[in-house]
Amino acid sequence: MPRTVKPPLPTTTKQHSRKLRREMTDAERNLWRHLRAGGLGGLKFRRQHPIPPYIADFCCVERKLVIELDGSQHTDEKDAVRTRYLQSQGWQVVRFWDNEVLNDMEAVVEAIWNIVGDRTLSPTPLPVGEGL
Repeated sequence: MPRTVKPPLPTTTKQHSRKLRREMTDAERNLWRHLRAGGLGGLKFRRQHPIPPYIADFCCVERKLVIELDGSQHTDEKDAVRTRYLQSQGWQVVRFWDNEVLNDMEAVVEAIWNIVGDRTLSPTPLPVGEGL
């Protein structure tokens, strides 16, 4: 598959995303432990990934999924504008509150898995002697 060449990111965006990676919140660090290195079904997630003009907390490019963690600094109005823009670019956006990640990681990971998990249903095996 030929690789597409992307235009370079503006220097400030690149620097800002690197800074955000170095200064992750506790909730971001905890979720990253579960997403990194293919930890969720072998999928590759990126953290603080630029999707201009925004920087997504986490994303899985393969599944076009953005995961945003919202803390006290977030406002419904700004988040709605951001979500609409990302959706218009073909991304699915899922949001969790920081305290959800800190207090119930299992439910958060399960919710993410329900979104990205392989949805192919395989039939229950037939008893021996039945079928083809």
